[in-house]
Amino acid sequence: MSAAAATAPDAAAPAKPKSRKLLYILLGLVVFGLLAAGGALYVLKKNTAEDDHDDDDEVTTSAPARPATPPAFLALENMVVNLADPGGNRFVQIGISLQIQDDKTGKEMQAYMPSIRSSVLLLISQRTSEELLQLAGKEKLANDIVADISRIMGYRLPEAAAANGERPKRASKLPPNPVQAVLFSSFIVQ
Repeated sequence: MSAAAATAPDAAAPAKPKSRKLLYILLGLVVFGLLAAGGALYVLKKNTAEDDHDDDDEVTTSAPARPATPPAFLALENMVVNLADPGGNRFVQIGISLQIQDDKTGKEMQAYMPSIRSSVLLLISQRTSEELLQLAGKEKLANDIVADISRIMGYRLPEAAAANGERPKRASKLPPNPVQAVLFSSFIVQ
């Protein structure tokens, strides 16, 4: 028992105080993390404020170029055209709208509408279904329609002048093209 009694007083003796070193390290890491987060937030807000300020300067100094009047649209009647496929049994039903400069141009184009419609029909009838089913074929058709309408209305495209061997004229000397775009409202190939 003396051994048991000897160990009992040792057990009752006060334990060594635990080191607070780990507590101070953790506390230091938390403080360091908070300072780093605050510094990062400060830098980000400062950069965002500078970016916002730069955007305001750009908007006020360079406004986007907008036309004086919004474009007008002139819808052509839907057309059903036989295609140039072998056998002649393929056709396309197509709806076209022309994006033009203004309503005045639309009124001027009404006088040329039979010629414009005939020209568009001839352009489409020269295409095959394979051409028209591809995006490049549709884009080429739209560009050809713009060129043909410009020719009918008496306007010259800069590309046409260069293709004829003429020196390209300045854009200011050429009258503006009345047709800005050809928009397809329906396009069914059968």
